[in-house]
Amino acid sequence: MKVIWNDEIVERSEVKIDMEDRGYQFADGIYDVVRAYNGKFFTLNEHVDRLFSSAEKIELRLPFTKEKLKEMLSELIKINNIDTGNVYMQVTRGIGIPRNHPYPDPEEVSPVFTATTTIVARDQEKMDRGMSALIVPDLRWLRCDIKSISLLGNIMAKHEAHKKGADEAILHREGIVTECSSSNVWMIKNDTIYTHPDGNLVLPGITKLVLLRVAQNAGLSVKEEAFTLEDLKKSDEVFASSTTMEAMPITSIDGNPVGTGQRGPVVKKLQQLYVDAIENECGKVR
Repeated sequence: MKVIWNDEIVERSEVKIDMEDRGYQFADGIYDVVRAYNGKFFTLNEHVDRLFSSAEKIELRLPFTKEKLKEMLSELIKINNIDTGNVYMQVTRGIGIPRNHPYPDPEEVSPVFTATTTIVARDQEKMDRGMSALIVPDLRWLRCDIKSISLLGNIMAKHEAHKKGADEAILHREGIVTECSSSNVWMIKNDTIYTHPDGNLVLPGITKLVLLRVAQNAGLSVKEEAFTLEDLKKSDEVFASSTTMEAMPITSIDGNPVGTGQRGPVVKKLQQLYVDAIENECGKVR
């Protein structure tokens, strides 16, 4: 399997990450995940833009241009023969010796970039069936708009959900729903679609961006507006969105059915609109 290590495509076995790397010691780094269908990236520009935005927010100077990065990623999925799958890319601030909290001088410490590919098929059966969720307090930090590799809070929330037999955790801050542990969350009430507006408390999801666009273009009622746990409990439909899950129905929360307990008509419509957007850019989804 080939991977990207800094500015080269190499065998995975050749990659050596130093024990003094600030990503390892401080989680001082960022990441992103972009998906391919039929060997073609979907929303590559948006994912690259988000990576650069996250870098800017932590004053991390990336070692390449956006165009160079896109060229390397495209070459990687071609070499690894990725049809439907993901590319995970990560940048850390680099090797800091001696270990010290302040940012090192970027003229002296170079960032470390890696990217790997994974074949990940679409789970149409699960997208039809839906998944379960558990409500968990959002105890993460206040800069969730940065796609940081420091994900312990997200992991703890997801683990709490899994301990109770749920697929995902729906997070809230003092009763206001923010997002899920690894996805954005939406609710539907009286044919109006709601999701938390972008800001420091939620990740600006690329799938969320696409869904907002296709829903508005289709004439659906959409509001980027915060909602409460009480609103969520009274909703007709709930779903999560992410790069890999696309639009995933949430059919039960805390063991209680959402609406009829099955995928609802609005989510089904949004799923098709999203597939249409993919096919317009990447060809027939299969």
